[in-house]
Amino acid sequence: MQLKELLNRFFAWRDSHIKERHFLLIICFLVGILTALAAYVLKTAIHFFQTFLTEIFSQETVNFSYLLFPIAGILIAGLYVRYIVKDDISHGVTKILFAISQRKSRIKPHNTYSSLVASSVTIGFGGSVGAEAPIVLTGSAIGSNLGSFFRLEQQSLMILVGCGAAGAIAGIFKAPIAGILFVIEVLLLDLTMSSIMPLLVTAVTATTVSYLLTGMGAMFAFSQMEPFLLDRIPYVILLGIVCGLLSLYVVRSMSWCEGIFHRLSHWKRFMLGGAMLSVLIFFFPPLYGEGYNTINTLLAGGDGFLTLTNESLFYNMESRWVVVIFLIFVVLFKVFATSATNGGGGTGGVFAPTLFLGCIVGFVFSYSLNQSGYIMLLPEENFALMGMAGVMAGVMHAPLTGTFLIAELTGGYELFLPLMIVSLTSYATILVFEKHSIYAKRLAKRGELITHHKDKAVLTFLKIDELLEKDIPTVKPDMTLGEMVRVISTSNRNIFPVVDNNNVLVGLVMMNDIRNIMFRPELYDRFTVEKFMVGAPAQIDINSTMEEVMDTFENTKAWNLPVVDKEGVYKGILSQSSVFNSYREVLVEHYSDLDE
Repeated sequence: MQLKELLNRFFAWRDSHIKERHFLLIICFLVGILTALAAYVLKTAIHFFQTFLTEIFSQETVNFSYLLFPIAGILIAGLYVRYIVKDDISHGVTKILFAISQRKSRIKPHNTYSSLVASSVTIGFGGSVGAEAPIVLTGSAIGSNLGSFFRLEQQSLMILVGCGAAGAIAGIFKAPIAGILFVIEVLLLDLTMSSIMPLLVTAVTATTVSYLLTGMGAMFAFSQMEPFLLDRIPYVILLGIVCGLLSLYVVRSMSWCEGIFHRLSHWKRFMLGGAMLSVLIFFFPPLYGEGYNTINTLLAGGDGFLTLTNESLFYNMESRWVVVIFLIFVVLFKVFATSATNGGGGTGGVFAPTLFLGCIVGFVFSYSLNQSGYIMLLPEENFALMGMAGVMAGVMHAPLTGTFLIAELTGGYELFLPLMIVSLTSYATILVFEKHSIYAKRLAKRGELITHHKDKAVLTFLKIDELLEKDIPTVKPDMTLGEMVRVISTSNRNIFPVVDNNNVLVGLVMMNDIRNIMFRPELYDRFTVEKFMVGAPAQIDINSTMEEVMDTFENTKAWNLPVVDKEGVYKGILSQSSVFNSYREVLVEHYSDLDE
């Protein structure tokens, strides 16, 4: 009780001495520290597992442990999630995107640690995924729960969810600008004066703590060997197109694999995912884990790429083209290894896989052109770096995040222009075929995705079943005009649904249509509802999105429309006035800045 009283006194003192927006910045500072610490713990745990399991591996022979370790990892992670966490923690970035888009600022407390545990085991044992999505979910959960503990307002909690994500990216990559841009581009948080300062405080704090814990060096070692030449811009644009097409392959293939795993039971998912993952890693060891060792090898330049076939059946291949073909197969199968890891029960994201794929594609692209002998030499390390930005920009629909993240990850700021060119070209290429990012695709299918378009954004908050008018009297087709008049006399509406004995909608009675006969008693027994009812201009399915509903209203020019289920059973009347009233309420509630 003493602790509770102290907290109550503190909250009372805070309310009287510190404004909400000022206290929010203090909490953002704490979020930055905690997210950086969480990122450090996650990276340390992954490194520990990987080192412990692989230190006995031989570089010159096939290692059959590749068949066992990945399966063990997704099994342990899956059992932990299924029987201890007892909640779905997969697709971390998608969950945060949904929370932000739907203004749901409460994230369950277990998400502050559950993703860390599951993903460290998954990746440490060889799961072919990244740690970034789990750390984003962890960071957002830290922000949400810390804000809830200090009793901040709803809008402040929403900002803290985004700040947690920015701090997580900034902390794990030492990339504060990329962390902020990720929240704006990928998580679709509106950039206002009430959100920019909290994001900056969290991102800078997380990056600083990360520097203190792991040193000032960039995540990937990269040195600019030669300046970028304008004559190479056509090849940069061509690489961007290749990255955009590869991004389309990644998004479509992962979505297809996810659909297959979704239809299976838990243990069937594990058996299929485990079998796919272990076999793929056995034949292609670079698929083991996040793939950062492969990235460092390619960015180092020289003949180091020849070592990428180590520990595999293709060890000590003398032909450089065999190694290049090997890397092409790695690119093609990486998508399935990542899908198998998550589908089989593991926990991880696609951040690291996009960097991995982009680096290999950029290297193979430039190496192949160089070997042709018909063009000017392209620096393979630089193009590997550009490929990382291009694939990330395409898969995530985030060209700014891709550009700044790669620059901050490697210190390759001299390549800013080509990084921007390849990112924009990749993004423009995939937009021709796929208008949603890999994270937003799942929500878009369900009509639950918000955008920066305010009108469409507000509509996602409105639900049909909450706007239905269910108190309007219904009538039967065989009712007489006299009975119809009695129904009208007890109601203040001018529209009446006509339903059969199974409550299936068969038409509407519009009072204006019968006004000329409803005051003639001699006709009361001569006419039945079936004679003067009319068909509805359109019927709204109760599972439709509000954007579809508004399109229907626009196309029919109707003011009221009946709502039915898939069997045609009448559920109620939806009016434009109720939609507009709710729209105004949501607009005021969710899109006003914090008090100054």
